[in-house]
Amino acid sequence: MDRILAVADQTIRRACAFAGLGVGFTMLALSFDMVLAFRAGAVLTTAVFAMLLWLGHRALRADVRRTELWSVVGRGLRLSRERTQALLGGVLRERYLWHADRAAMLAIGFWAMAGMTWLLRLMRGTAVSV
Repeated sequence: MDRILAVADQTIRRACAFAGLGVGFTMLALSFDMVLAFRAGAVLTTAVFAMLLWLGHRALRADVRRTELWSVVGRGLRLSRERTQALLGGVLRERYLWHADRAAMLAIGFWAMAGMTWLLRLMRGTAVSV
């Protein structure tokens, strides 16, 4: 079971790392305007959160034989198809929702930073109308 959890985490984190790379480079490209950069990071991280949440809620119904987790550990399981679906689907659901929780916290942080940088700009008197 520990191997299944580790592989599930590894596959989800690999996908999240690629998404994070995209978010990070987008923020870097918009770093000429910090409010815009943090807003873009917040919106994109919220989209990652929504995707992880959606994947988590459909994990029990989706065919696990089309996942990377199945290709690594599923074929070695000596369970019936229904039990394998329930086991791997349950693990994927739990891990997707755990990662969605972390993405939500990061998105909230980005939204807070966007708000604080906007307020700092407003207090300096260089606010641009939104």
